[in-house]
Amino acid sequence: MTFSTRAALTALLLGSVAAPAGAEQVFNRIASFPVAQNLPKGEDKATSSEIITATADGNTLIYSDAPGGTIGFIDITDAKAPKAGGSVKIDGEPNSVAAVGAKVLVTIDRTKDLTKPAGQLGVVDIASRKLENTCDLGGQPDSVVISPDGTFAAIAIENQRDEKLNDGALPQLPAGELQIVTLNNGVPVCDSIRHVDLTGLSTVAPEDPEPEFVNINANGEIVVTLQENNHIVIVDSKTAKVTAHFPAGTVDLDGVDIKTDGALTFSGKLTAIPREPDAVKWLGTDRFVVANEGDYKGGSRGFTIFDRTGKVLYDAGTSLEYAVARVGHFPEKRAKNKGIEPEGLEAATFNGQKYFFVLSERGSMIAVYKDTGAEPELVQLLPSGISPEGAVAIPGRNLLASANEADLGEDGGARSHVMIYELGEGAKAYPMLVSKDVDGKPLGWGAMSGLVGDAEKDGILYAVSDSVYAMQPSIFTIDATKKPAEITSVVRVTRNGQPAQKLDIEGIALDGKGGFWLASEGDSAKFVGHGIYNVSAKGEIKSEIALPAELLAGETRFGLEGITTTGSGDDLTLWMAIQREWKDDPKGQVKLLSYKPKSKEWAAVRYPLEKTEKGWVGLSEITARGDYLYIIERDNLIGDNAKLKKLYRVAIADLKPAKLGGELPLVTKQEVHDFLPDLKNATNGYMVDKLEGFAFDKSGKAFAITDNDGVDDSSGETLFFPVEIKATN
Repeated sequence: MTFSTRAALTALLLGSVAAPAGAEQVFNRIASFPVAQNLPKGEDKATSSEIITATADGNTLIYSDAPGGTIGFIDITDAKAPKAGGSVKIDGEPNSVAAVGAKVLVTIDRTKDLTKPAGQLGVVDIASRKLENTCDLGGQPDSVVISPDGTFAAIAIENQRDEKLNDGALPQLPAGELQIVTLNNGVPVCDSIRHVDLTGLSTVAPEDPEPEFVNINANGEIVVTLQENNHIVIVDSKTAKVTAHFPAGTVDLDGVDIKTDGALTFSGKLTAIPREPDAVKWLGTDRFVVANEGDYKGGSRGFTIFDRTGKVLYDAGTSLEYAVARVGHFPEKRAKNKGIEPEGLEAATFNGQKYFFVLSERGSMIAVYKDTGAEPELVQLLPSGISPEGAVAIPGRNLLASANEADLGEDGGARSHVMIYELGEGAKAYPMLVSKDVDGKPLGWGAMSGLVGDAEKDGILYAVSDSVYAMQPSIFTIDATKKPAEITSVVRVTRNGQPAQKLDIEGIALDGKGGFWLASEGDSAKFVGHGIYNVSAKGEIKSEIALPAELLAGETRFGLEGITTTGSGDDLTLWMAIQREWKDDPKGQVKLLSYKPKSKEWAAVRYPLEKTEKGWVGLSEITARGDYLYIIERDNLIGDNAKLKKLYRVAIADLKPAKLGGELPLVTKQEVHDFLPDLKNATNGYMVDKLEGFAFDKSGKAFAITDNDGVDDSSGETLFFPVEIKATN
């Protein structure tokens, strides 16, 4: 099958309507668990969930939390309602866990000086939640895995390099190794540890192997990735001898985004990029798959399936990264580094079907593949939390769980979460929005910040992206009649034929002439001006209207967040929402600005904000329909802290704007919709904060969209959904 054929099939797959009940089963997220819930009462600090395992009965998840110095437990007896199961304090950094019988093994990094690596293998009793014993490993561990028969464990002793020393160049001794330890009813026999020398094998720094990840097949063979050395080793556990080893090789990539420049352009080339695999999973006993994250000099942005001799049976090339880009999850700020960074893997058989799961650390996604024995079939892309690190399958309960390590609570962002997915009949809940390819390349998108309906066609809307893509301001056409909704085309906003710079587009409205009005949020500190732009149907800026000086005297960086129009001809009026209070606003009130293009008159009214105990409240969209202006008012809070995501309306007849510089009338608002249930139930993830777009299509059907910040410190999820507006008097 050619690459173009694979890409077409992938696009068709992601854009297809879900199969009817009774047909193929799908994975959907059923719950999310913020691991901060396992903190002791009254304690609030950064937490993480990295590597995750499950008890034999599938009712308890156990994860490592290196920053918190604990391993955490989650009760998933009711998988749709996970409960905090407490944590066990570990002296050192627990970086990997593996459950076996009534115990869970935990690798503990106790290194204080990288030239003197130290670590232990701990044994925690699952029932009592107590650390019962430790084995000294004599080095710095990175991962542990249990043999399928439960008789031994394999441990990668990485003895990692100092990335600040000599620019992180290898070699940096002491060398790492593989260790094999016998288990007795899940308890390691410390004096049984066998050491497997991995030096002299790789072509990259052979004297300094740094094993990263291990996995064991049904025959007791251990496969080990030496990530920085770009090498793979197979070891016979019975003899503790290396039976095969080979370089992971390199990849040529054509048509990738390799510049972090505020634009999504899949036109670059990368030549002879080392795969540098991280996670590895056996697919039976003769094949295995590796996630090519990269670390030292490489990272091929995909995954590779090898046979046991080192023959490449399949390489993902650009296909996975393209699939991620089509659903708006490509991390532009990582483009020049390693792109989506596939890092974690899981493999399991559900109901007779073999699957493997590839975790994109920077794309915050899980790619679900059917293992066909030949070319794998991408069947789904699942939304995860931020930076998925590990995953565990529980086929007996049709469950999959992922551990997502990033904790941004200190900055007001999302906490680290464990996500739970279930395989069953039904429609795919995600993605809600996908894009078509253009000339065989993904139509990259993200950070949707404003929405407006087409004047002539039902189900057609236009969305804009914000300053995340400063070098590629864009207007996207969305066909909402499809499921999932589809971005069918894009118009780039230009000035004199070049991408229009210094724009932060936060609102869009039709201009009645085939073009658009755009509202740009300014930030003087970044030399971005607040303003209104009239663009043609082809995206060329026809006119630019700056905000008046008397208004700018009180400016802040929280500027225009939406634009709409009322009236027509000489009576055409533009209405814009300012997100938060400016310096001349009373606390709890913001301006709705009006501008008449014909007379060039500015005026405003004040809009009353709801109160909040945490964070701030502001406006993020304004749209006119019939006799009302509809306005999104929201807080900036995420997850369980989110309390306000609502739609209000203001009667147009009651709008009596006054000239700027004087007293402004305060309007009366009426609540018409609460978005919190929509956002909470959309994909059973945590509550996102940036509900940025709302519009009616020609028929009057309402839609809303969220801003994923271009996957920067975000889960990357874009929620696009119809909104049922309740009848009001």
